[in-house]
Amino acid sequence: MNAQDEIERLKREVGRLQKELAAIQQPPLPQFITNDPPSLIDNHEFVTDLARYAEGLFSEQDVKKRHHLDEDTWTKLGEDEALIEAIEAERIRRVRSGAAKRERAQQHIVKGPDILEKIMSDESANARHRIDSVKALDALADNGPGMAPAADRYVIRIDLSADAKLKSTKPDPNDVIIVDATPQKTPVAIRDKTEDDWKKW
Repeated sequence: MNAQDEIERLKREVGRLQKELAAIQQPPLPQFITNDPPSLIDNHEFVTDLARYAEGLFSEQDVKKRHHLDEDTWTKLGEDEALIEAIEAERIRRVRSGAAKRERAQQHIVKGPDILEKIMSDESANARHRIDSVKALDALADNGPGMAPAADRYVIRIDLSADAKLKSTKPDPNDVIIVDATPQKTPVAIRDKTEDDWKKW
């Protein structure tokens, strides 16, 4: 191999290495920018957020900011028929499961305290309405023991009748022990009695 051929070979090798280096240094494009329909459809969070946008729960800016979408990518997404079908299917699922209704109600119910406060503070409003507003606000603000859910009931059943079943004899009802293990309410403390409260012997 002469010097000229060796120089050409080295140039080709340098060019190949430069291409590999450029590919390594260039960060991969985000999945949504590649506009790969299967990956977008499989991204449940992305499809759900677009369903929320279609329902009016999210704004266009909310979705773009959350998923780092530019205007060009947003336009391309609107032309993806498979993605649109997936969004419509998700909207139907959310309506049937009640998720859409719950999320919309949660958005509106947070306005309740402000409305109640306006009624409560309005001196020209009916006194009864103002008092009802106070009660409703107090109920919304309460997170004390009265709002705690009732305790679950726990029942332990111990069946000792296995021997009778093996011997094909009639099991004894006393071989089954049932224990009610529901947590009991904390007893009210007994008030201290003075000397006069006790019977003197």
